Amino acid sequence: MILNDRSIRKLLKEGELSIEPLDEAQIQPSSVDLRLGNEFLIYPDEIEILDVKNPDLSNQLKRVVADEEGFVIQPKHFILATTREYIKLPDYLTAFVEGRSSLGRLGLFIENAGWVDAGFEGT
Repeated sequence: MILNDRSIRKLLKEGELSIEPLDEAQIQPSSVDLRLGNEFLIYPDEIEILDVKNPDLSNQLKRVVADEEGFVIQPKHFILATTREYIKLPDYLTAFVEGRSSLGRLGLFIENAGWVDAGFEGT
């Protein structure tokens, strides 16, 4: 079942679901719009092949903190990002993250998003 906006608001009001910070305008008819945070992990240009068997791969990530002006994502770059919102789901509710089509038309895709486990807490 997908929750409608009334159900989302009810869970937020009851404290069963927590999304902070949250502006009322982010709540849509059957979803909540989340925003990118300002901390990103970027694979350096020197890496031509991402070898998932390489235990040192995560140590090679470059941490970037964007300022008010943001930062430029280079073409074909893979970055890891967090949300601005801190989310706490109850243990009986799961979520799904999907990119906005307006950003997809600009070439920005959310590739590894998907199901968020019930009981998840974090960004």
